[in-house]
Amino acid sequence: MTNNNLRSSIWFNRNDEMGVRHRSALCSLGHNINQKNKKPVIGICNPYSEFNNCEMAFQNIVPVIKRGIVSAGGIPIEFSTMSLGAELLKPADMLYRNLVSMEIEETIRGYPIDGIILLCNCDKTTPAQLMACASANIPAIQFSGGHKSLGFFQGEKLSSGTDFWKYWDEYRRGQLNEDEWNELQNTLSCSVGACNEMGTTSTMTALSEVLGMMPLGSSTLPANDSRRMMMAENLGHYILNMVKKNIRPRDILTKDSFFNAISVLAALGGSTNAIIHLTAIAGRCGIKLELRKFDEIFSITPLLANVKPSGTYLIEDFHNAGGIPNLLIQLKNMLFNNCINFTGRNIYNLLKNKKFSPSEVIRDTENPILKGGSLIALFGNLVPRGAILKVSAASNHLLDHVGNAVVFSDYEDMLNKIDSIDLNVDENDILIMKNCGPRGVPGMPEWGQIPIPKKLLDRNITDIIRISDARMSGTSFGTVILHSSPESELGGPLSIVKNGDKIKLNASKKQLDLILSEDEIKDRLKNVKKSKSEHLRGYPRLYIDHVLQADEGCDFDFLLPSDPNNENLIEPTVGKS
Repeated sequence: MTNNNLRSSIWFNRNDEMGVRHRSALCSLGHNINQKNKKPVIGICNPYSEFNNCEMAFQNIVPVIKRGIVSAGGIPIEFSTMSLGAELLKPADMLYRNLVSMEIEETIRGYPIDGIILLCNCDKTTPAQLMACASANIPAIQFSGGHKSLGFFQGEKLSSGTDFWKYWDEYRRGQLNEDEWNELQNTLSCSVGACNEMGTTSTMTALSEVLGMMPLGSSTLPANDSRRMMMAENLGHYILNMVKKNIRPRDILTKDSFFNAISVLAALGGSTNAIIHLTAIAGRCGIKLELRKFDEIFSITPLLANVKPSGTYLIEDFHNAGGIPNLLIQLKNMLFNNCINFTGRNIYNLLKNKKFSPSEVIRDTENPILKGGSLIALFGNLVPRGAILKVSAASNHLLDHVGNAVVFSDYEDMLNKIDSIDLNVDENDILIMKNCGPRGVPGMPEWGQIPIPKKLLDRNITDIIRISDARMSGTSFGTVILHSSPESELGGPLSIVKNGDKIKLNASKKQLDLILSEDEIKDRLKNVKKSKSEHLRGYPRLYIDHVLQADEGCDFDFLLPSDPNNENLIEPTVGKS
């Protein structure tokens, strides 16, 4: 795809009646285009929606991006996609991640797009876009909308997620009155933008920088920072350069770049959701990321970012301490240095004139927050294909523990019982929640941070072990074991756990076991009854029938490439109809 061989030339550089109609369509939008058009058409993928306050800042950013594209010699065409608002979209935004990736891929396939700028700022939007551009494999660059402004509650900085969970428990204990609870609501999201701690959004946009798909230093800028506008205008020059040099996502998204992203995920103490998303993005490139490989990298990577929920500070502090570029400099000896970003240049060459600046927010490797293993993968007879625990946000006294299972059959069952004084539970027990996995709901919602039972909160017990096949918000904390695979709905071992069964967690050995004989486990598994889903049609039916398990990235089986080297996945057929 050079100026002499643009993909859009199939539509515009022709002398038949279809060529006239295609050019006329762009003329109606004010673009001066002729039969010898050499201007690349640049798609701007904008998920803006008033249902999603994370991405409302794009209203102001898009005109600046268009200006940059025009000045660089391109034709900007904006299009929308379904908005994946984590707060309001039910049962889970994760359910629709794959749908949006398909929507973007099919938009690229069907329209005259030579390169694409992808605007992202909410949890599942970022991976959905990266999955799509990995599949379509045309020049692409990603840009985030930034995090929201800080709120203050009772004189303290308020993070939009992590602190909310803390105050929610206080409210349930009666330590916040109704006026204070309403005040919290009004200060929690005091501007547009993404969550302002190391939740899933901040983690995934940071990893997009590391993967080479987003401008270095851009993901951690606040939503209202003028430097974001300056970077937005440069996107036009970046994407035109990619089109001219034919730099495509799969040139950037290599196995080594994914290994680097896993290392940075550990150093950030980032969201557990990123494990699923990185696996899915890599899968679209024909790269298989094994959960044991994640754990291998996690175990040797120190936790350096002192950011909530694994630390003390917020994203704005992280940015002011140098952000991802500063972290990459400190990790240089642990990362592969042969990876490029969207400029076509080696990432470390772009950082060669920068020096590491240690601080309390970004530590050096000699003074880490945790020497290694901020995230771990667990295996055992309860989770044969693995589960995930964020050790950096867990309680040390629970990391080697045996307890009795207190079982909830599903999310509704948990909600109905968790605050009951009749719930038979104590601080040594282990909460089990079933049927919340990819197929079980469907969509694997962020229900994994099961609330502490009220009768325990009343005794000032703030953490116990919780296990499910669900996910957890990247802003959450606690000794919470997630992504149990295979899931309950698929007949995984989690489905056979009964009240009173003993379960053993040994985090140092990375083991999670149901203390039953092999024969008892086999007998119970034989008698597991498959439930019948109420979703008989539409996209949820498609999802249930084709979604892969958590350790496979929860992508659809039919979206993985049979031949990842095929360069013609998105080539259109432009006929005369």
